[in-house]
Amino acid sequence: MKRIVLLSLMAGWVLVACQKKVEDPEPNPPGPTPPTADQLLKDSVMLFTRDIYLWYNQIPASFNGRNYADPDKIMEAIRPYSRESGFTNPVDRWSFAVKQADWDNASSGIAADLGMGIFFRSNNDLRVTYVEKDGAAGKAGVQRSWRLLKINGNSSINTSDASINFIVDAIYGGKAATIEFQKPDGTIQEIALNPSTYQEYPLALDSVYTNGGKKIGYIVLNSFLGDQAQIRSAMASTFADFGTQGVNELIVDLRYNGGGFVSLWEEMGNYLAPTSANSKTMYRQSYNNKYSDYDTTVFFNKKGTVNPSKIVFIISQNTASASEGLINSLTPHTEVKIVGPSPSNGKPVGYFPIPVGSWYILPVSFRTVNSANQGNFFNGFIPESQVPDGLDKPWGDLTEDCLASAMKYLTTGSFRAATNESSRLSADFLESYKRLPLKKMKVLVEDRRNLSERLKN
Repeated sequence: MKRIVLLSLMAGWVLVACQKKVEDPEPNPPGPTPPTADQLLKDSVMLFTRDIYLWYNQIPASFNGRNYADPDKIMEAIRPYSRESGFTNPVDRWSFAVKQADWDNASSGIAADLGMGIFFRSNNDLRVTYVEKDGAAGKAGVQRSWRLLKINGNSSINTSDASINFIVDAIYGGKAATIEFQKPDGTIQEIALNPSTYQEYPLALDSVYTNGGKKIGYIVLNSFLGDQAQIRSAMASTFADFGTQGVNELIVDLRYNGGGFVSLWEEMGNYLAPTSANSKTMYRQSYNNKYSDYDTTVFFNKKGTVNPSKIVFIISQNTASASEGLINSLTPHTEVKIVGPSPSNGKPVGYFPIPVGSWYILPVSFRTVNSANQGNFFNGFIPESQVPDGLDKPWGDLTEDCLASAMKYLTTGSFRAATNESSRLSADFLESYKRLPLKKMKVLVEDRRNLSERLKN
């Protein structure tokens, strides 16, 4: 009897206990918080980067892209993981990300500013470096070499931090500006400039000089970005004219050329190459070991009738990427000399835009070498004739420092002698570069999209 009661009590307890569980279940432990759209974007950036980055195997496993504000900051943060044998510091200074709309405009040469470049000739002497003909400055008649005395009434124009910040905002900030210029003849003109959207034209000048019984062609090419059809057409026209006039030696001015499309480097290389280089290796392009099947050798396909025996390139710290690649690719095939105020930027590597959300990321993805397997020029090319950027002279003026030294070499076999003034101005130029870099991208962009398509798939 006692056993039956006990069993009955136990059964009742179990029933009550079961009923209690049904009525008041224990809460499940909370699950993981789903990632935000921003976190997923940064995760995708890192997936691509760990796959295609030239130095992907140097990025530590602990690196977390979510710790950075946006894709561009992630690209900056991976740069220290780019160690190369023979170099003390990391070599990558260029990996970046950009909003797709901004890249589409910049890469196609669409700008929306005052349409001119500026640079310091000395610490308090700010000059116009180049003018875009369809920009506000070009339409107002502003020319290279004009000095800026006042900007919006402010005459404090020097290389101090406060002045630099003010200048950059006024000239490149997409705002209207009233500028007081001093022309080469000493006259002063105040011009009100309003920013506008315009198409850049990188080929700023081409001329032919007869000197010492030689026909010497001079071309100023400020970028390998822009309207590719327009640039190709301009190259074809220029070299057809050079050929008609019997040009046999060349001066190629790349001092403000920050690079651009690989295909435009190739186009220019095919015009500059001597006839003997036809079908020979222009350059080799290689990726990391995951993408070695995309390694490519590109051969010269000679264009035009100009058969140069000598080419003098004018460079500066702003000369980068595709423009450096052009110089490097021609060096084994003809006599190449270099003139300029400073070493070039030193960028023998490149990338292509990878779409991630509304961004393009551009982690350095490939390197190039010439037919002699030379290409590790991370310290830049060193001018054989170091002379200042002649910012006090217009394009094509034979007394302009860089052009004068290049011309002297081609006509006499020796460069223009350096002077104390040249050395002083060159030092000022280098200091100015650190504070006021030209507003031009330093890029070597592979515009054949096969790898980009593979990554998306």
